[in-house]
Amino acid sequence: MARIGVEESLTDVQQKLQEDGHEVITLRQEQDANGCDCCIISGQDENVMGMQDTAIQGAVISAQGLSANDISQEVQQRLQQQQ
Repeated sequence: MARIGVEESLTDVQQKLQEDGHEVITLRQEQDANGCDCCIISGQDENVMGMQDTAIQGAVISAQGLSANDISQEVQQRLQQQQ
């Protein structure tokens, strides 16, 4: 399965993605995103400074307002689009 980076505060999302068979990496700093197919962020501090540096080539999904199941479905859709 895919290697998914998940922000540290999103433990329910980490558990759901692990149940789905993905390798889950906890995102604590920018370098943790290296090699990830997709990253899930909380969206609370998204682009606070207006900078647009990218650390990965894959999708970045904001978890704001979404359940763990919603995020799991979004990850599946994004991974299919990348293939």
